[in-house]
Amino acid sequence: MALPDAGPAPLAPAPWVDERGAKIRITAVRTFLTAPHGCPHLIVRVETGEPGLYGLGCASDPQRTLAVRSVLDDYLAPLLTGRDPDDIEDIHRLILNSAYWRGGSVTGNALGGIDVALWDLKAKRLGAPLHSLFGGKVRAFAEAYTHVDGRDAAEIADKVQAAREHGYRHVRIQAAVPGADTYGASGGGTADADAVRERRAPWDSAGYLRHVPGVLTRVRELVGDDVELLHDVHERLDPRQARDFLRRVEDAGLYFVEDLLAPEDTRHFKRLHDASPVPLAVGELFHDTAQFTALLDGPDIDFARIRVPTLGGLTPARKIAAFCELRGVRLAPHGPADVSPVAQAATLAMDISSHAFGVQEAAVFKPPVHEVFPGTVTATAGGLVPHDTPGHGVDFDEAAARRHPVPEPLAHDRWALLRNTDGSVQRP
Repeated sequence: MALPDAGPAPLAPAPWVDERGAKIRITAVRTFLTAPHGCPHLIVRVETGEPGLYGLGCASDPQRTLAVRSVLDDYLAPLLTGRDPDDIEDIHRLILNSAYWRGGSVTGNALGGIDVALWDLKAKRLGAPLHSLFGGKVRAFAEAYTHVDGRDAAEIADKVQAAREHGYRHVRIQAAVPGADTYGASGGGTADADAVRERRAPWDSAGYLRHVPGVLTRVRELVGDDVELLHDVHERLDPRQARDFLRRVEDAGLYFVEDLLAPEDTRHFKRLHDASPVPLAVGELFHDTAQFTALLDGPDIDFARIRVPTLGGLTPARKIAAFCELRGVRLAPHGPADVSPVAQAATLAMDISSHAFGVQEAAVFKPPVHEVFPGTVTATAGGLVPHDTPGHGVDFDEAAARRHPVPEPLAHDRWALLRNTDGSVQRP
């Protein structure tokens, strides 16, 4: 017998449960746009008929925000309405198959927002922190890394030392290349800051190879061996250049080199991994678990850079984490400021419960972010500590969010519109 307020039957009910009579049902899936850090955040709230019981997820894709929102509002919300939220695996596979032409980052982020919200909701129903659903803690905190950059080795070394004084034991270092755009280095080595911001400064791969390896090696000499140094190439080299880069940075003692190659060139990782002792990390652009499994079979990488929203949420991310553990590969999840505090907290639940964990990228959020997202986790003494409250522990203030509207479409896309010195398009 259905409850009096059961509403319409689900579009895709589970045959093992009378969802029209389920005690807890999904009544709505709502989306919210906000930009307290400047980049657009797309937040998903899965609501139920029980007052105050909801789950929060993050579907943030800064370059295709409105497309992801349309998938959520127009396609996934109607599919979930009326379902019992408990069957996360079934709902995940149903949504994954529902588009027929599966995959892609737009679908991945939409699915990731739903999936994390369902896990948050389940943990809240059980009155348990999210990490307890994944087997509980295997560590007290997740080691975190922060970012520094500079015009030369001395400036970078000073910033590394400042990060060490704040407790960080892992620091990503990025060096500016004179006269060129350089990922992660403010100013790009040019006096024309507007040219860098508007992507009018070119990328110069030859200049990068001549300049940056020497700076990284000199930073290591200046800071000593008691801090782990990381560097992000950001997919801007081709396979030949990548081999040259690894040869030049062997003496820098790097913890890992991130995104040495683009996803389109990952077939070259085995050759590079076999030839160089420099640890390799990749994966923030991956939207399909098969992209990871192809590299983990070898294994041909040392760190998996999982971006939980884009991969489709915690359900597939935790499976990749388990595969990493079996292959001796460590996790180094993606966590910049365009991954909201909701996604960061969800990722932290995975970090804290996985033996494969290595290090977590830790965004430093601006003060307004903490108003919009009460419970935002911040690094303390170089580590992230999860909440022990039910769910992932981060909430969403709708009123505060409205005070921070998102940029117009394409405003954030300019960041990815990069060209080489000869005018050809370059991967960002």
